[in-house]
Amino acid sequence: MADAPYKGVFPIVPTPFTASGELDLASQRRVVDCMVDQGNDGVCLLANYSEQFALSDRERDTLLDVCMEQLAGRLPAIVTCSHYATANAVERARRAEGAGAAMLMMMPPYHGALLKADDAGVFEHFQAVAGAVTIPIMVQDAPLSGVQLSVAFLSRLAGELPAVSYLKIEAPGTADKLRALIAGAGDAIDGPFDGEESITLMADLDAGATGTMCSAMLPDLIKPVVDSYLAGRRDDAAEQYHRILPLINYENRQCGLRACKVIMKEGGVIASDTVRHPFAPLAEPTRRGLLELARQLEPLALGWAS
Repeated sequence: MADAPYKGVFPIVPTPFTASGELDLASQRRVVDCMVDQGNDGVCLLANYSEQFALSDRERDTLLDVCMEQLAGRLPAIVTCSHYATANAVERARRAEGAGAAMLMMMPPYHGALLKADDAGVFEHFQAVAGAVTIPIMVQDAPLSGVQLSVAFLSRLAGELPAVSYLKIEAPGTADKLRALIAGAGDAIDGPFDGEESITLMADLDAGATGTMCSAMLPDLIKPVVDSYLAGRRDDAAEQYHRILPLINYENRQCGLRACKVIMKEGGVIASDTVRHPFAPLAEPTRRGLLELARQLEPLALGWAS
């Protein structure tokens, strides 16, 4: 484990595909290099914004190995190992730790809209993974799972399972939930993070967040916000955040994970902004709107290869 708790900006590593939908490993290596150049505090692999739901198990293993090899220890990596089946989550967790992951990220077990575990099942799921590895675990509390993780339950997880020491809160009312968790779980939480492309970052920092997990589109512009805030310069952080918020909002509300790929293709990081079917490509008017906003701010990814 790290000598000090992980904090700061840990964006999601996107998965580039060729125009025909295959893994593009050359572009993947450039993505990793770009994200190191962005000055991030770490990265997150195989998450939802990595299109993990569109990857085969073999592709996951390939991407894990390629990304960890390309990182070469330059940044700590959080690796997502979510799975409905506890045994599969354990296997993924062990594989990630063996590849050099600094931390794991997991959603509670679910499959579709209705197949979910109860509190006892969720606790046992995390308990099994925690017992199989020696690195910390981040609970991803996101609407995608449809599982309601209460403040009391998350506090219990962190309190009774020492490995579960990081929380990524993406539920509605993130700031209030973070504030309640920090009050309830206290020293059991090493890292209260937010997500959702950092769209509620200022409120979440005010609530006690010490990290954010955004996309790889503009983390170099988000990092000064977090750094300024954690250094006690809230006014500077707010000014910087208000400048970039229109682009973050456009990504979150109009584009989703496709935004990062569009920016990285435009900047020469990746060869294609393809997303796997049945996910649809970004509509051309939306793409133009995204690029218009991005060119006003010039995130590193937009001009990385120039």
